[in-house]
Amino acid sequence: MSATVTAHARFIVAEIDPRLYGSFIEHLGRAVYTGIYEPGHPTARPDGMRGDVIDLVRELDVPVVRYPGGNYVSAFNWEDSVGPKELRPTRLDLAWHTTENNEVGLHEFADWCDAVGADMMYAVNLGSRGLDAARNVLEYANHPGGSTYSDLRIKNGRKEPFNIKLWCLGNEMDGPWQIGHKTADEYGRVAHETAKALRAFDKSLELVVCGSSNAKMPTYPEWEATVLDHTYDEVDYISLHMYFNNKAGDTPRYLAESLKLDDYITSVAGVIDYTKAKKRSERNVYISFDEWNVWYHSNEQDRTILEGNDGWPSAPPLLEDIYNFEDVLQVGLILNTFIRRSNVVKIACLAQLVNVIAPIMTVPGGPAWRQTIFYPFLFASRHGRGKALDLAVDSPSYQVEGIGAVPGLDVAAVHAEADGVVSFFIVNRTAEPISTSIALEGFGKTARIIDHQVMTSADLKAVNSATTPGAIEPKPGSDVTVAGTTLTATFAAYSYQMIRVRV
Repeated sequence: MSATVTAHARFIVAEIDPRLYGSFIEHLGRAVYTGIYEPGHPTARPDGMRGDVIDLVRELDVPVVRYPGGNYVSAFNWEDSVGPKELRPTRLDLAWHTTENNEVGLHEFADWCDAVGADMMYAVNLGSRGLDAARNVLEYANHPGGSTYSDLRIKNGRKEPFNIKLWCLGNEMDGPWQIGHKTADEYGRVAHETAKALRAFDKSLELVVCGSSNAKMPTYPEWEATVLDHTYDEVDYISLHMYFNNKAGDTPRYLAESLKLDDYITSVAGVIDYTKAKKRSERNVYISFDEWNVWYHSNEQDRTILEGNDGWPSAPPLLEDIYNFEDVLQVGLILNTFIRRSNVVKIACLAQLVNVIAPIMTVPGGPAWRQTIFYPFLFASRHGRGKALDLAVDSPSYQVEGIGAVPGLDVAAVHAEADGVVSFFIVNRTAEPISTSIALEGFGKTARIIDHQVMTSADLKAVNSATTPGAIEPKPGSDVTVAGTTLTATFAAYSYQMIRVRV
């Protein structure tokens, strides 16, 4: 099989917002406790945060982290998470049927964000609470002092404001599973009024309104149309969520699912454009895809806890998917989709970051290690910043029922103009090698390969573990040739590759 790719310096999708490579920490399972936080661990800092995890998050260069949920936030009282730790209440978390002691809260998480070099994306509770709690936590977090809540922050040990700029107005409020679930009209009204209140405090805040939890919801896409009709002039982003699975054990179909992601983005972008025209607005609203990942490996083992048959455990193992090589390809395909749609998707959050459907896993008292999916996220985050290029790709395809023609070769490219580098992210989603010619046009007369990383595995189900952390990892490639500004390569069957070219 053969394919051709053309990249032209002047054919640009958009400048990529670095927050496209964000992530997520929820008070769920072991994401916080024995994930980012474990006093007494050999690498623990004085504040109890695991130094080995901090190092791995820094390696990923995550620019923004969503917190504290997720489903957790819809019955969360922010006041529980501040003040002296010994006085913080222990609560039952209805979302995940566990016990939360609030030992890690707003102050501790803000310090952790500083340590890893990330901004916080804070979600307010619009399920069991509403506007009043949202405005109060904003005052607590961002006002310099001289008011009730800002002075309480100072009393609790933080003189300078947290200056959180990115705020989520609730989480998945379209979902009947959500504490305080609302209809689109009910949610649209409270989100609009909450946004007004937050903007009355600070017009420069960036606000994210809830879109559909997934594209299979019976209310989709009418939910987006109704919610944006209420909120369009007050918000900056609408959130989307999507998870991927291969429960059927059908690799070709599994690797075609990213086309559904692209359709999802296209549909919601159309609703945004319709609402903008309807309101004669000059404002732009974008998509915050603030939950995405592969999630299915741990479903059965989680059932006992989530159905309440194990009481109310504290920080039990939940959603601890162990990712295989097949998932590397899927994560690469998702990231490529976001790069190609970076004109409308400005923020995205890999859900989640540590232990819970995560690229980083930890052993309590023991090591932290990189899951297989760590690597495609690492490459995109570190080298996918700049201008997304609008590529012309001619690839062989295969057919999937209900999806249609699926390109065998999936390619995204980013031009870091200041560095004079074009980075290609390539997934061969077929069982055959694909010989490919890549033409670089408008960049100059010469090109030079400066990095080529390859991920392949004879076993699609191969995994990394605490005892074999390097079973699946990238290796330098050596089979790309350059003639002038044309690259020639053969991409191995079921492979993920990154090629960086100096132009």
